[in-house]
Amino acid sequence: MITLSRNSVVVASNNIGKWREFSRLLSPLGIQAVSQADFGIETPEETGSTFVENAIIKARHCASLSSGVALADDSGICVDALKGAPGIYSARYAGERRNDRANNEKLLSTLLNTPLAERGATFVCVIVMMRSATDPQPAICEGRWRGWIDFEPHGFNGFGYDALFKVDGINLTAAQLEAEQKDALSHRGQAMRSLLKRLSKEDFGVTDPS
Repeated sequence: MITLSRNSVVVASNNIGKWREFSRLLSPLGIQAVSQADFGIETPEETGSTFVENAIIKARHCASLSSGVALADDSGICVDALKGAPGIYSARYAGERRNDRANNEKLLSTLLNTPLAERGATFVCVIVMMRSATDPQPAICEGRWRGWIDFEPHGFNGFGYDALFKVDGINLTAAQLEAEQKDALSHRGQAMRSLLKRLSKEDFGVTDPS
């Protein structure tokens, strides 16, 4: 039986990469990130048409089955030349969910003849925090990270599309960044900092990080 403290949140994801990022972002504030996998919770079908809708679905499902405060994010990469695709379908772009290699290969293939000027892209992350499955006012925050899709992968420090996402103003992909640098710049880091500032104002026992 898992006991959750007041300073624990359940991350509504079975993606180990996301859990690690959330753990890094939350640990300096004394908040423990517990994976929903520890409760045997599977991610529900994401039937929403937006990042916000899917994040709410996952947070509500996790809060209901864990009886804890649930933290969910829905994120993806939106490519200019593809009119925002793969967007909310980023994790299953190649068909099989969470197959990073297949997703990256499909994206590179789709953009094969696309010039550099048209390879702009934005990483989007929406984070939803629910105190219970019936929380009528979930906290919702968003982060955006601008860059472009490189012509081949570089780096090994990330997951998803990180090895293809060349960060604006930096001649490195997200997968080539050190963890602290990535957290400071990324869409997930931006969304989390916004969330923590909001929660501190609502007296959730979280120290304002600013």
